[in-house]
Amino acid sequence: MEVYLDNCATTKPREEVIDEINFMLKKSYGNPSSLHRLGFNAEKKVEESREIISGFLNVNNDEIYFTSGGTESNNIAIQGLVNKNKKRGNHIITTEIEHPSVLNIFKYYESKGFDITYLKVDRFGFIDLNELEKSIKDSTILISIMLVNNEIGTIEPVGEIRKILDKKASNAYIHLDGIQALGKIPLELNKWSIDTFSFSGHKIHGPKGIGGLYIRKGTNISPIIYGGNQEREIRSGTENTLGIVGMGKAVEIVKNNFNKENKYVRELKNYMHEKIMTNIPEIKVNSLLDESFSPYILNISFLGVRGEVLLHYLENKGIYVSTGSACSSHGKGKSHVLKAIGLNNNEIEGAIRFSLSHLNTKNDINYVVEELKKSVEDIRQITMR
Repeated sequence: MEVYLDNCATTKPREEVIDEINFMLKKSYGNPSSLHRLGFNAEKKVEESREIISGFLNVNNDEIYFTSGGTESNNIAIQGLVNKNKKRGNHIITTEIEHPSVLNIFKYYESKGFDITYLKVDRFGFIDLNELEKSIKDSTILISIMLVNNEIGTIEPVGEIRKILDKKASNAYIHLDGIQALGKIPLELNKWSIDTFSFSGHKIHGPKGIGGLYIRKGTNISPIIYGGNQEREIRSGTENTLGIVGMGKAVEIVKNNFNKENKYVRELKNYMHEKIMTNIPEIKVNSLLDESFSPYILNISFLGVRGEVLLHYLENKGIYVSTGSACSSHGKGKSHVLKAIGLNNNEIEGAIRFSLSHLNTKNDINYVVEELKKSVEDIRQITMR
């Protein structure tokens, strides 16, 4: 039996997405910038996908730009905003629990003399809005926040940020890393007055190598990639038509099934939590079950167990999970997210992230908990000798 519970790392493409990509490979393989019919047909498919995605986000279609993925989207947004506005300030606000594609940008700017404020978080991963307000300076040009944390699932209260900026009469921009948010939680970009929002195709059962960036109309950013001026000069390079159309199809399906799948996955998360709590002692749950957390992420520490060892025990049983972010899982050191929420070394070392999808079932969860219990007991017996 195979059970895939690493959907924050990537998701299995839907059959309809694969069909769309195959169609593009066989029938619509032209370059969207070409002037002939094949080029026009490819361009039409790209624009149809842009329309689908903008409709889902309830924004204008000319506010959506295609990129190679979430990392590039974050880089274009952050670097583009900072480079365009650095003459009027050098202060940036972010959090301690951002994704490496954000944190490493700010480490670079910090090395260049920029003033970076890293907001602390509480034991559930939430920022303190009062700390945010106190951190804003006249020199603040950008606030960058991950909407849904990729390791524990915290949904940050981003709807309050623009109100705070208005109260402080600040012209700072707001960027949201929305890579674990698109298709997973309700989004209100216009209501929140967000300036830029990044997303990725392979987190929503679309293809890898494609992402997107919402840039609110009137927001001026400097491009960081130069070339043939595709994507209205924001992101040059031949469009990944296969990826764009595949992501468009994935978003279309998400839009049609959002409420049903969201409700189903939240019930599944609650079911898994209850089964683990009932069957396995000495654990610490790091993700809340209410609507302040993503329904797709359940992070649990199994005390007295090394997460990497448990991961491979489960893999041998056909169960695929993660010890944290896939983008940093090959690196050294402990999770900066779990450290920031105050977990001790034992709790950090024993942490496993279960990330769910609509493809999982209660039978899957029953099997996982059964094998999880055996594996945890085996490992604890070995380590306690």
